Amino acid sequence: MKKAKWKRNFVRYRYIYLMLLPVLLYYAVFCYAPMGGIVIAFQNFKPALGIAGSKWVGLKHFVTFLTGPYAWRVIRNTLLLNVLQIVFAFPVPIILALMINEVHHKKYKKVVQTISYMPHFISLIVMCGLLITFCRSDGLFNDILVMLGFERTNLLAQPALFRPLYVMSGIWQEAGWGSIIYLATLSGIDPGLYEAATIDGASRFQKMRYISVPGLVPIIIVQLIMRIGNILTMGFEKVFLLYNPLTYDVADIISTFIYRQGLELSNYSFGTAVGIFNSVVNLVVLVTANTISRRVTEESLW
Repeated sequence: MKKAKWKRNFVRYRYIYLMLLPVLLYYAVFCYAPMGGIVIAFQNFKPALGIAGSKWVGLKHFVTFLTGPYAWRVIRNTLLLNVLQIVFAFPVPIILALMINEVHHKKYKKVVQTISYMPHFISLIVMCGLLITFCRSDGLFNDILVMLGFERTNLLAQPALFRPLYVMSGIWQEAGWGSIIYLATLSGIDPGLYEAATIDGASRFQKMRYISVPGLVPIIIVQLIMRIGNILTMGFEKVFLLYNPLTYDVADIISTFIYRQGLELSNYSFGTAVGIFNSVVNLVVLVTANTISRRVTEESLW
C-alpha cells in the first residue's frame, strides 16, 4: 500500500523531482564522489603510481601537521578571524533588520534595503581589488589619514590592520544581504501583538525588545549554531586575495595553508590530511553547539 502511494506521489510530483535532479547531481559529482580520494591522506601519494600503487603511511601526515611549526599559527588565525566575525559581524544583520523594520515610510524603506543589499552583488574579486586600491599608500584611506595627521603607509601590509580590515569589509558587503532572513521572520510576527502593546502604552523600543527580538530568537540560534559549526572554516578566496608574505603571521589560515601545501608544493597527501582534520573538528564543534543549544534553549538544528 505504501509502495503504491509512493509511486502515485512520484508520478504526481514528477516535475518537482525533476527540478531536484540538477542539485542532486551537483552534490553527487562534486561533493560525494571526490570523498573516495580522502584515502590519499593516509598514503604517500604519488600521481604516477596512483592511489592503488602509493605507499600506505597511516597517520603520519596528521602527526606531521599537528607537531609542525605552522599548525598553531594557521589554527589560531582561522579561529581568531571566525571569532571576530561572530562577535562583530554576526549581530549587525540582526540590528539592521530591526532598524529597517521600524521604518514605516515604504519608499524610504525600499531605498534603504536596496542600498544595503547592493554590496553583496559585487564580485568578491572586485571588492578585494577596491580594498587593495583604497589601502595603498596613495589610496583613498591614506588620503583621509593624511588629513587627520597620520603618515602614508600600505595598510594591508600592516599585520595589526589585516583582521580589522577583513572583518569590516565583510560587514559592509554582507550585512544587508544577511538581514533578509531576519526581516522575513519579523514580517511573520502577528501584528496583533504590536497593536496590543500600543494600546498598553508600550514605546517603540519596548515593542522591539519584548516582541521583535523574542520573535527572532529561534532563527538567531539556528544561524549561530551553523556559524559556530564552521568555526575552522574560512573563505579561502578573500584571504588569498588580500594577504601577502608580510601578513602571513596573522592572515595565513587553514585553507590557504592547504592550498600552498597541496597545490603549490604538490604535497597532495599532506594537504588532504589537513583538510580532513579541519572537517572533523568542524563536525565535532557543530554537534557540540547543537547539543548545548538544545539543552539550554530547546532550539536546535536537529
